Amino acid sequence: MVTMKLKIKIVGPKVHDVGYRVFLLKHAMNMALPGLSTYSWDEDGHQEVIVLVDGDEARIKAFLKTIEKNKPELAEVSDVTHEPYDGDIGRTSEVAMFCSFVQLDKAIPLLLDMRDDLKEVKVDIKEVKVDIKEMKGDIKEVKVDIKEMKGDIKEMKGDIKEVKVDIKEMKGDIKEMKGDIKEMKEDIKEVKADTKAVRKTTDATLKEIKGMREDIQPGYATTLRHVQSDIRAIKEQLGMT
Repeated sequence: MVTMKLKIKIVGPKVHDVGYRVFLLKHAMNMALPGLSTYSWDEDGHQEVIVLVDGDEARIKAFLKTIEKNKPELAEVSDVTHEPYDGDIGRTSEVAMFCSFVQLDKAIPLLLDMRDDLKEVKVDIKEVKVDIKEMKGDIKEVKVDIKEMKGDIKEMKGDIKEVKVDIKEMKGDIKEMKGDIKEMKEDIKEVKADTKAVRKTTDATLKEIKGMREDIQPGYATTLRHVQSDIRAIKEQLGMT
């Protein structure tokens, strides 16, 4: 079995803090490579990941081909180069252990933050429960108000019904009043006609009375003169003059 060692350099704008160590470890373990070392490096402001691998030549070539074609999801890679290497290379198991420690180190602050967040969530849940309780009270009050409103609406409908009946009766009364007024107009018309006829008859009667007075007055004067003459004669006989 032919073994080989390689130094692989991965260069790009973003190759740090994107999970490259875990990515490389996964593929090295898939290829059963016994030797693997990785570390991050900065060269002239560019981010680099240095990978040292040791193992069967065919497996090394397959590993190289894989990492040339693939990368972590968040990584931005400009170039992948390699060259022979003859120095010491750590064990793949050591990288696995190191990655576990790194991940645990990253996870601990997150877990602590999560713990604090859970505390806040519990407080928020408690407040929400209080709010829900208050909302239930408000809903209960609203239901009572709605019930009262329904009662008021029912009463209003009854009042409206009564008003409609009253309006109907008023319309009937107005209709009757119009009939009465019409009859009164007709009566007044008849009275005017009767008054006119009476005035006409009165004028004729007055005219007849005036004529009678004119006929009676001459005879009455003559008779009065005879009576006066008779009275004087009687007074003379009695010696009263």
